[in-house]
Amino acid sequence: FAFLSAILLSVRYHFFSFFSVISFVKLSAYLIYSSSVAAGAQSGIEECKYQFAWDRWNCPERALQLSTHSGLRSANRETAFFHAISSAGVMYTLTRNCSLGDFDNCGCDDTRNGQRGDKPNLKIDGKSVNIKGIFLSSLTRDPLFNQAVKGTMQRTCKCHGVSGSCTTQTCWLQLPEFREVGNYLKEKYHRAVKVDLLRGAGNSAASRGAIAETFSSISRKELVHLEDSPDYCLENRTLGLPGTEGRECLRKGKNLSKWEKRSCKRLCGECGLAVEERRAETVSSCNCKFHWCCAVKCEQCRKIVTKYYCVKRTKRVKNDSASRRKSYRLKKKH
Repeated sequence: FAFLSAILLSVRYHFFSFFSVISFVKLSAYLIYSSSVAAGAQSGIEECKYQFAWDRWNCPERALQLSTHSGLRSANRETAFFHAISSAGVMYTLTRNCSLGDFDNCGCDDTRNGQRGDKPNLKIDGKSVNIKGIFLSSLTRDPLFNQAVKGTMQRTCKCHGVSGSCTTQTCWLQLPEFREVGNYLKEKYHRAVKVDLLRGAGNSAASRGAIAETFSSISRKELVHLEDSPDYCLENRTLGLPGTEGRECLRKGKNLSKWEKRSCKRLCGECGLAVEERRAETVSSCNCKFHWCCAVKCEQCRKIVTKYYCVKRTKRVKNDSASRRKSYRLKKKH
């Protein structure tokens, strides 16, 4: 098990990928990049909460810790997703700030300037995002969080010509909205690959070779996990899991996805809980008007909103009249 623990700690996949990002930034440059690293990690956390808002596991605060007093976090696919999205957030922010000229030693990628694209009238301009950024050029193979950003980059083009014609196009690569990166990784989460390191584990050369071969056969574009996920329906204080009791779910609303519409069934029904409807009055500003000069006056509008929550099922109470009849029959017998 000591050897296996060493293997787990040496796995270069997504569980510890956040630190693999930091390790490529030299200490002397860290102070320059630290604010971008912090902002990127935070954007990853926020995206994690958005992507799992209506899942049983909703990226709870305790899940954001790399380890607990009892050891490292479980290496399940939720943990893998969290570290992948956090690392992608760091890379995304560093790359964006680099291309915006926020750092002295990097900027736009001008290596393709003057090149012709895949069409006769396509020309590459010098405004492309420098996806190699500050540290990524030293990687021999791109891990998943690199691919999540690179794979979602968009090509933007501008036409040049007389009277609006498109005689020549100037094109460049730019970063997408970070939501696209989150969507990309969520799809990878649904197709995550489980690796069983305990099968045939040992300290022999053959065992070590088998483990190395297992990892080398898996694409760096896949999300990898080592353990099954726990039951997120139930509260587990040891693991920091709150369970789904008390969670809000969605039933009605405009522009809801199928996943959101099924949230009550997923969070409540399939977890043995009932759905409780609660109504509340909300007050908000409305019918605002500008008055010269210079004030905006609004009315206070009241609205009743309906929300749904997962609650424990209550035992059905028998009909009062039926209970009274049964009680009367018992007394008559005596």
